Amino acid sequence: MNSSADLRSEAESLARQLPGLNFKAEASEAAHIGSAGRRRPGTGEHFWQYRRYAQEDAADRVDWRRSAKGNELFVRETELETARTVLFWCDDAAGFRWKGEGDLRTKAEEAQLLMLTLGILMSKDGERIGMLGAGRSASFGKKAVARLAEDLERGTNGQFPSPPRSAATLVLASDFYAPLTEWQVRLAPLAAKCPEGVLLAVSAPIEEDFPFEGRTKLSRPGTGIDRILGRAETMRDTYLRRFSEQRDGLRKLATQFGWRLVTHTVGQSSLEGAARLKAQIETFGAKS
Repeated sequence: MNSSADLRSEAESLARQLPGLNFKAEASEAAHIGSAGRRRPGTGEHFWQYRRYAQEDAADRVDWRRSAKGNELFVRETELETARTVLFWCDDAAGFRWKGEGDLRTKAEEAQLLMLTLGILMSKDGERIGMLGAGRSASFGKKAVARLAEDLERGTNGQFPSPPRSAATLVLASDFYAPLTEWQVRLAPLAAKCPEGVLLAVSAPIEEDFPFEGRTKLSRPGTGIDRILGRAETMRDTYLRRFSEQRDGLRKLATQFGWRLVTHTVGQSSLEGAARLKAQIETFGAKS
């Protein structure tokens, strides 16, 4: 598997080719979508700086502990928070971390590349980023990007993550081949807490085309389950129909939650895939 450093290097190259992220939240929205500091005073929860008391300041804004150190009164200012917290998750199931013959990357690596590209853009824009279920808080800057790369590669030990403590925008990557009823159960708690989410469905070319002919042995990664088809080509139409039905159902599920669906195939332009993901993320910042 490609190292997180290699994926991050390629993601940085992709990010340089994409325009800046248009992903702004109104201050009034910050309470339900998560927030990040804007490096200037304003409405928020995190300390920003002390300044001298002004006549127009209310008396309850005085920080008496700081003021007691001298002969002047000081006001404690918080940092303006108008950005989002964005959390990513990458399925670490064996089937998603499988690479088809001739593919450059596994489906998981391709998903990680696209998500890291978005993470880099968001970090540069002042957003707080992290991985859902990683056990550490989202953060800012280059350190946050490095942590995200490490956490995405490490995965969550096969455990589907619980909702975050505070609402955030979510980007969840998988092939989403499990029954839709299972995904409904997994995603519903996340959607109840986080009204903004994107499902990134990544497939291998061989999974979309079913190019097999004649006697073919198919295996399910990580399970040891095999199936031998005598004339594989006779199954193609049925397989392609069921694949299409799965995707259509996934799209309806995302719409039901108010989320978005982005599909991508390993081997397609990663830049175009990142651009599609970026475009869907930006729809959450648009004013109605």
